[in-house]
Amino acid sequence: SYDRGATVAGVVGVGRLITGMDRGLQGMCVNERRHLIVPPHLGYGSIGVAGLIPPDATLYFDVVMLDIWNKNDKLQITTLSKPERCNRTVENSDFVRYHYNGTLLDGTPFDSSYSKDSTYDTYVGTGWLIKGMDQGLLGMCAGEKRSIIIPPFLAYGEKGYGTVIPPQASLVFSVLLVDFHNPKDSVFLEHLEVPESCKRRAVTGDFVRYHYNGTLMDGTLFDSSYSRNHTYNTYIGKGYIIPGMDQGLQGVCMGERRRVVVPPHLAYGENGAGDKIPGSAVLIFDVHIIDFHNPADPVEIETVYRPEGCNVTTRDRDFIRYHYNCSLLDGTKLFSSHDYEKPQEVTLGANKVIEGLNTGLLNMCAGERRVLIVPPHLGHGENGARGVPGSAVLRFEVELISMEEGVPEGYLFIWHGEPPASLYEQMDLNKDGEIPADEFSTFIKTQVAEGKGRLMPSSDPEKVIADMFRNQDRNQDGKITSEELKLKSDEDQEKIHEEL
Repeated sequence: SYDRGATVAGVVGVGRLITGMDRGLQGMCVNERRHLIVPPHLGYGSIGVAGLIPPDATLYFDVVMLDIWNKNDKLQITTLSKPERCNRTVENSDFVRYHYNGTLLDGTPFDSSYSKDSTYDTYVGTGWLIKGMDQGLLGMCAGEKRSIIIPPFLAYGEKGYGTVIPPQASLVFSVLLVDFHNPKDSVFLEHLEVPESCKRRAVTGDFVRYHYNGTLMDGTLFDSSYSRNHTYNTYIGKGYIIPGMDQGLQGVCMGERRRVVVPPHLAYGENGAGDKIPGSAVLIFDVHIIDFHNPADPVEIETVYRPEGCNVTTRDRDFIRYHYNCSLLDGTKLFSSHDYEKPQEVTLGANKVIEGLNTGLLNMCAGERRVLIVPPHLGHGENGARGVPGSAVLRFEVELISMEEGVPEGYLFIWHGEPPASLYEQMDLNKDGEIPADEFSTFIKTQVAEGKGRLMPSSDPEKVIADMFRNQDRNQDGKITSEELKLKSDEDQEKIHEEL
């Protein structure tokens, strides 16, 4: 047979072979070698074969068994390894990606996907594969390894395939299923950890900050936000991310951990992405939601404690002292007034703190405690600040220590009633027709002490009075004349007339 360059194929025990060969092949294993001595009466007898085998010749055969099969054989499937987790197995009409080594039954290799450095990608049960592979892939899990032995009538039959698969050859495939999906698949969600408290769930239009690990179904990592030490920040439901993640992030809670399995038609399709995501790959994202907000969100205010008999509350322009702890929603601590010797001090409405905190400190009583949730558009915005990530939602725990009634914007001092009719004469204490800085300061302090007016709340009243004097000393000669002295309300009225 070596001279002919082709193996011999035949059915044993049905009279198609000489009797000696029929008997000599019985019980042989694949790759077994035998030396058969066939006497004439079990060979070609007294007749022989004209010109080739003389009459009454004893025949010697050196035989190696390459393949055995029976028409009643079925597919032989052996599971070599199987992952612990298996949510779904291959069904007809699924699209599979797998690696394989293909050999004949005697171990002769004929093909391998590994040599092409690419998986074999195809549909199952739709006629794209030989029948044996169509059947052998059914029921597999992603990551499972199988040995599949296919008899020739479920493979390439009596014709074989090219020069690599002989006629009537059984095939052995060692298969590793990399991943699979169905074109009808939607996103699969697995809720790994959901916080007990979930006041709101993310919806279309929300801006979400999350960490993720992205892997293929065989566990190969293709991307991770943790490696960049930065969350992935995006709007959901608006097409900024792949459709599968747009869907998969709907309904998440802050702090939730979720696994999102995305079929390729909702990810990067048959073309894949870059050199890390193959075509038709199923993607698995393990996400941790840090926070989310909506651009229309207001400050969320929760009153933890409010003293009884609270009649006076904070308003814009009031000067307040308060303690605070500031953190991200995942519990990361950012800042605290307790790290300093005294409480934080600020004039409300003077643009000295972020808008959300200013809002959250309004209408508070001394001694009141609140929790404030401040969205980034009322905080530090998409750029963040030193120590604050961009687009971060902030959580403040605030306690109002004290408050002082403020003055309107642009004023340093206001009268509690009507100002004196002869203001300049009263302010000119020594009646010399001019008011130096010391006289001005003494007069204002007296008005404050007698409750007739109040200064803009500040830790330094001397500076406020000095600013007031400087504003009135129009020519900056160190004294105020009667022509220079004007009330702020009169100045404002003059400006209105000028504009008219």
